[in-house]
Amino acid sequence: MKKVDVKSLNHQLVLDLLPDRDPQAHKGDFGKVLLLCGSKGYTGAAALSAMGALRSGAGLVYIGVPESIYAIEAFKLTEPIVFSLPDKNGMFSTNTSAEILNCLNGKDAVLIGPGLGQSEGTRSAVKIVLENFNGPVVLDADGINVIKAHKDIVRGRTSPTILTPHEGEFGRLYGKPPADRIASAVALALDLGVIVLLKGHQTVITDGYTCFVNQTGNPGMAVGGSGDVLAGIIVSLLGQGLPPLEAAACGAWLHGAAGDICQKEIGQYGLLPSDMVQVLPRLLK
Repeated sequence: MKKVDVKSLNHQLVLDLLPDRDPQAHKGDFGKVLLLCGSKGYTGAAALSAMGALRSGAGLVYIGVPESIYAIEAFKLTEPIVFSLPDKNGMFSTNTSAEILNCLNGKDAVLIGPGLGQSEGTRSAVKIVLENFNGPVVLDADGINVIKAHKDIVRGRTSPTILTPHEGEFGRLYGKPPADRIASAVALALDLGVIVLLKGHQTVITDGYTCFVNQTGNPGMAVGGSGDVLAGIIVSLLGQGLPPLEAAACGAWLHGAAGDICQKEIGQYGLLPSDMVQVLPRLLK
C-alpha cells in the first residue's frame, strides 16, 4: 500500500477549523449551497440533507427537487429555499440542463445524489454539475451509482470532488469490496483524483495522501437517512470555506458525535437521523 499520513480527529480540531463569525456578517457570508436531491418515495433524503446543512451553519441552502415532490418538500422545509426542476416518473428528467446551469451561479458548494434514484435524468444532472461547476461538489448515494460507467467525468474535474460511498456503493465503483478499507479508499482517491469518504465503522476519509480515520459514531446510526444528514453537513462546511479534505473529515466527526449524544440520551434503538440534526448545534459552540 502507498504510504499515507494517517491523522486523528477530535472536537478541538473541528472547532479550530471552523471560521470565526464576523459580527457584521450577513447570511450570504456563511455559505450559499445548492442541493439536488430527492425523488418520488424518497422525499426524506432531500429534507434531511437540507436540515443537516442548515444545522451545521450554512447561511443559505437552496434545494432543487423533482417537480412532483415540490409540494411535499415545501411543506416539510421552512428555512431552505426549495424549488422544482422538470421530472419524469418522479425523478429528474433529462431536460434540466438550463435550470441546473442557472442554479449553479453564485453557489459556494453543491451536493448531488441523496434520494435521486438511478435514471438517465440523474446521470444527466450529475454530468452537468461535474462539468460546469467551478467549485467543490459532494457526490453521494445515487450520484455515485450513476457514474460507475462514466468515471472520466470525475477524473476530468479541476475543482474538488468528494465521494461519500458506503461499502456497497464503493464496491460498485471500485470494482470490488474494500478488503482493506484504508488501502482501498486511498487507491480510489488516487485513481479518480477525488476525496473519498468511505462510510462505516471507523469511517475513512482520504485524498490519497493524507488519511483521517473517524472514531465517533455508533450502531444506532445505521438507519436510513443517516448518510443524507452527513452529506448535508459536508456541503455546509465546504460552503463556509473549509478545505475539502478537512470539510469531509470534520463532517464525519460531527455526524458521529451527534449520534453519540443521541445514544447517551435516548439509546441506540429508535435513534433517528432527525435526532442527530437537532443536536448538531451543541457541537459547534
